[in-house]
Amino acid sequence: MDVQQTRFSAQEIAALARRIDRPIVLVGMMGVGKSSVGKRLATLLDCPFVDADEEIERSAQMSIPEIFQTYGEAYFRDGERRVISRLIDSGMERCVIATGGGAFCNEVTRQLILDKAITVWLDSEVDTLVERTARKDNRPLLQGGDPKDILSRLRDDRRPHYSLAPIHVMSHSGPHVQTINKVLQGISQWL
Repeated sequence: MDVQQTRFSAQEIAALARRIDRPIVLVGMMGVGKSSVGKRLATLLDCPFVDADEEIERSAQMSIPEIFQTYGEAYFRDGERRVISRLIDSGMERCVIATGGGAFCNEVTRQLILDKAITVWLDSEVDTLVERTARKDNRPLLQGGDPKDILSRLRDDRRPHYSLAPIHVMSHSGPHVQTINKVLQGISQWL
């Protein structure tokens, strides 16, 4: 379902939060705003926020670029799957989890998220992704090439996977409050 803009009052957000009985998992490309939107969404819903990439780094005691460089992407994806599974099965009925950009492309991880969470695909135009990812230099998949070309290819390759998420929200270059309102609307409609 594609979501339109709606404004929520504090009372409506509190009522929606009471209806949520499982984790909210944000999926989508790197730079789309999963972490920044996720933190604000968790605050509004008065629940914990967890960044899966930070949990992976904590578990591995290495940064994601170090994991990629030392062990490769396949090793990273396996660890990512295990961490996301642990987070979803942790018993936190209501929390917000931001996943890494490639997590939802793993069939086992994707099915786990779809079965046990409220799945929200945050999407953006490539130019927005290029602008946002340029703010950090810790993106292993963007090393060694033109970021716009790499992001365009990754977005095209991953779109079939992301499109399986029941809630689809476009994140534009404006304030995240607009995206958060669309996420709340999507969750409300999904519930």
